[in-house]
Amino acid sequence: MSSPPQRVRVTRTRRPNRREGPRTVRDEIAGHSHLGTAYVRSLVRAQLQLSLSTLAFGVVTLGALPLLFALVPATRRASVLGLPLTWLVLGGLVYPGIVLTARWYTRSSERLEAEFSDLVGRR
Repeated sequence: MSSPPQRVRVTRTRRPNRREGPRTVRDEIAGHSHLGTAYVRSLVRAQLQLSLSTLAFGVVTLGALPLLFALVPATRRASVLGLPLTWLVLGGLVYPGIVLTARWYTRSSERLEAEFSDLVGRR
């Protein structure tokens, strides 16, 4: 005959060894955890908000010029130093305005990324 089965007492379950100390933000991002995903999502959201606000600013300012020229006939007939005002505005103000807006956007985007990098490196 066979002997009765022996009883085994389980006192604790095996758990993987966790490293000591809290996880850093960099670990959270690299591990694709919920917290890391939230950090990356907040960066992307801030960049999207910056992009959309810059785009809206450009559309409003550049879109207002044709309306101004169409609705105010005096602006179409005005001239400065023998050049039509419309040419001066379009050639002398629009392009520098676009360059300044692009420069502001680039600096703001770099600032957002630097703040994110500081946050990741700090924690």
